[in-house]
Amino acid sequence: MKRIQLLGTLCLLLSLTALQAQGNAHQEYIERFKEIAIREMERAGIPASIKLAQGILESAGGGSVLARRANNHFGIKCGSAWDGKKDYKKDDDYNDRSELIESCFRHYKDPDASYIAHSEFLRDPRKQYRYGFLFRLDPTDYKGWARGLKQAGYATSATYSIKLIDII
Repeated sequence: MKRIQLLGTLCLLLSLTALQAQGNAHQEYIERFKEIAIREMERAGIPASIKLAQGILESAGGGSVLARRANNHFGIKCGSAWDGKKDYKKDDDYNDRSELIESCFRHYKDPDASYIAHSEFLRDPRKQYRYGFLFRLDPTDYKGWARGLKQAGYATSATYSIKLIDII
């Protein structure tokens, strides 16, 4: 991808984010993670704007318990194949008595590892049926990516795509 398109997308993201009510917090988050988001966009094909917006949303701008305690900025759960360090918190999993139970989340050594793992999570060949169509979208089509993530079931929120678009 051309670096100029990338810089244009990031400038747009930075400009729009500054207008948001949480502009300062978002700006700080973007400044901290923009380089890894750009590297991952170039390596894995996920738009930096989407990755940063998801990071802001999923980690409350890096301030969530999961982000601070487990360096997990994308809310990625353990799953059956995860053999790394784990962190537990109540989220959206219930036992057979309909009681909310702790969910298992991946624990990363640092936030950058979380950004890389997020790319690998979306690119995982076992999830191609679910997320593969996203990689056929134009990388500047952040609205298509946001809607596609919601359509693919990345998050349970009915307004997930709207929230991502609003952040961008």
